Amino acid sequence: MLGIGAYRPKRLITNDQLCRVMDSSDEWIFERSGIRARRWISGDETMRSISAAAADRAIINSGIDRDKIDMLILATSSWPWNVPHGAPMIASDIGINGIPAFDVAAGCGGFGYALGVATDAIRAGTANYVVVIGVETMSVGIDPTDRSTGFIFGDGAGAVVVGPSDVNGIAPVISGSDGENADAIMQNHDTVEYMARAVEYQTKDPETDPVGRLIITMEGPRVFRWAAITLPKALKRMLTESGAGPEDIEVFVPHQANARINELMKKNLGLPDDLPMANDIENTANTSAASIPLAIEEMLATGKAKGGQLALILGFGAGLSYAGTVATLPPAPKISSFDDLDDSDAGPLALHLAGIVD
Repeated sequence: MLGIGAYRPKRLITNDQLCRVMDSSDEWIFERSGIRARRWISGDETMRSISAAAADRAIINSGIDRDKIDMLILATSSWPWNVPHGAPMIASDIGINGIPAFDVAAGCGGFGYALGVATDAIRAGTANYVVVIGVETMSVGIDPTDRSTGFIFGDGAGAVVVGPSDVNGIAPVISGSDGENADAIMQNHDTVEYMARAVEYQTKDPETDPVGRLIITMEGPRVFRWAAITLPKALKRMLTESGAGPEDIEVFVPHQANARINELMKKNLGLPDDLPMANDIENTANTSAASIPLAIEEMLATGKAKGGQLALILGFGAGLSYAGTVATLPPAPKISSFDDLDDSDAGPLALHLAGIVD
C-alpha cells in the first residue's frame, strides 16, 4: 500500500442527538458497542463525491503519477444504482477514465476482498497500480428509531493505492463466508419484492398503509456468536499464511463493528495489551466496507501507528463473510480526512433522519 486517503462526512451525530428519536441513551449505546458518535452525509455530499475525494487523496498521498493508475476497484454494498455500477464513474471523476473499473459487493469484508483482487492483479501482471476504495453511506438504509441497528452505522470513504514493491507488503488475503447465517444481516425486502410492493401500495392510504423504506436489519447476538467462533480461526490462518507470528504484529486493525468483539479478538490472539489497536468506531461507528481504510487512516493521521509497521487487518460482517491479511502500513497521509473537518459546514440530513439535529 503506497498511499492512503479518506473522506469523513461533515455532519457529526452524537449518541445524545440520535436519542432524540431513538429510545436509548449515550451510556447504553457506548457500553454495548463502543460508539459515541458517527458521521452521516448531508447537504450535497453523496457516495459518488466522497468516493472520489478519498481516491483523489490516496493518489496524491502515494506520490504516484495519476496516469500510471491502470485499475480501480470500488468496494461497497450501498451504491445507489444497480446499473450502472460505481467504479467507472469514480474513475472518470478523478481523471482516469477508460481504465478497468469495477465494484465488489461483500459487505463489511468488501475492502479486504477488493484488496485481494488488486494484489493478485498486480502479481499476475494484469495491473501495475490499483486504486482500492471502500465506501458506504449506511445512513441511507437505516431506521434511526431502531435500537438494534439505528446507532451502529456511519458513512465514509477510504482508499489506498496498491503497487509493486521489492518486498512483499501484502500477504495473501484470507477470506471465507457462511451463507447459512446470511439472514443475520440483511435488507428487509429484496429489491424485486419492494418494487412490486411500491406498485401495490400506490392505491393505498399512506397514513394507514405506508409503503415503508428499504432498511438494514441485523440480529446482533447471532452475529456476535458467529464472530466469536469463526474469526479467531481466520486470524490465526492469516498469521500462518503470512509467515508472521503474534510477536511480529505491530498494529491490529479489526473491522470497526463492536469494540467488545475487537477486545476479545485481541485477547484471544495473545497480542500485548499495549499493542496499538484501531478504535475509529468510537467517533465513526460501523462504516462497513469503508471501516478498514478509515481506521488505518485515523491511526496514521493521529500518530497511533506509523507507516511501515506490520498490521493484522480483518473485515467481517454481512454475508456472513470475512476477509483479511497481514500488511505493511502505508505512509502517514500528507492530506488527511481531518484537515478542515468542520461540522458547522454540514448541510441538512435526509428526510428520514428528521428530528435528530436542529
